[in-house]
Amino acid sequence: MIGARVTKARLDLGMKQVELLAKLQLRGIDMSVPALSLLEGQKRPVSDIELNALADILNVSVDWLLGRE
Repeated sequence: MIGARVTKARLDLGMKQVELLAKLQLRGIDMSVPALSLLEGQKRPVSDIELNALADILNVSVDWLLGRE
């Protein structure tokens, strides 16, 4: 669920994966393109630190990413 919502929020912002990765790196989270693809494909778990950073970068709440609207 989180991966699909990350993809939706990223696309809604018109952001490419590499842009999201750059923003994550600025926050000290080093994620590779394959790791982000796996995350968005819901084949890789998300850590709490990544979840928090993704919510901030994508301008959504952690609850929304978790499906707790």
